[in-house]
Amino acid sequence: MKKNLIYLLFSAVLFCTALTACSEDELSATSVVRPSITEQNDFDRWLDRNYVQTYNIKFKYRFEDIESSMGYYLTPAKYEQSIAMAKLIRHMCLEVYDELTGSTEFIRNYFPKILYLVGSYAYKTNGSVVLGTAEAGAKITFYNLDNLVPKEVNAKTSYFKTTHHEFAHILNQTKPYPTDFTEISGPKYVQDQCFEIYKTEDQAQQDGFISRYASKSDGEDFVELISLYVNRTAEEWESMLKTAGSTGRATIEAKFEIVYNYMSNSWDIDLNKMREIVLRRAAEAPDLDFDSLDDETDAPENSGTNE
Repeated sequence: MKKNLIYLLFSAVLFCTALTACSEDELSATSVVRPSITEQNDFDRWLDRNYVQTYNIKFKYRFEDIESSMGYYLTPAKYEQSIAMAKLIRHMCLEVYDELTGSTEFIRNYFPKILYLVGSYAYKTNGSVVLGTAEAGAKITFYNLDNLVPKEVNAKTSYFKTTHHEFAHILNQTKPYPTDFTEISGPKYVQDQCFEIYKTEDQAQQDGFISRYASKSDGEDFVELISLYVNRTAEEWESMLKTAGSTGRATIEAKFEIVYNYMSNSWDIDLNKMREIVLRRAAEAPDLDFDSLDDETDAPENSGTNE
């Protein structure tokens, strides 16, 4: 019993001593948790000039856990691929709207503020892959950058179609499109079963949807019509309508008329003019200088940018 009391008293003394020592120490105002500092390289400085200063867009190519989905095994994008993608997105997407509107303000005001690159695919548990995602109009993530072949891109390359698709979402969320559009195919939208119900693009087109994904919802239908129209030649578009047959064609054309008028009346954008610019810039894209970070060598000589 006596031994237990001695241990108890000894512990109490130590505790009081510790409290006294702590109370005499002054807390430092400097945090012990300090953010890592990455020294800027030539590409960072190029991005600052061409994305941050010009468009108020942050282009992120270094791998960051906070920006990545923890649901996938992902790898960083390669440095050279990131440079190529930055130049391609600017040339084939951002500068398209500069030409259409006459300034960079349209992109500054409405385009997502973060573009994030990932080197690998994002594989789902069912074996399918994710090529790109968009988050609340604020960020677009592009996957599989390590398989990008800059010299082989064209208007139908998925990254650029995806960019126009996601940007169209932002525009029609800012200014809603007419409810007449939804009524045309209303009962036929199938939500997440779009790829199960429609096994081929031809099937979807014959049922009045320009793509299988367009059958998911009226919002996806609307922006798919925009993104596919501007990334296809007139001949390719006509071929899709022929595939749709008389019934499917009539439905697609009725919806596209609303889409065309909406873009013209709400945003002063002529989709025919936009398609012309997109296709021309896509043809120019393989000739971009993907090695130099000198602003003077970036644009092809025949580019129609109004910067």
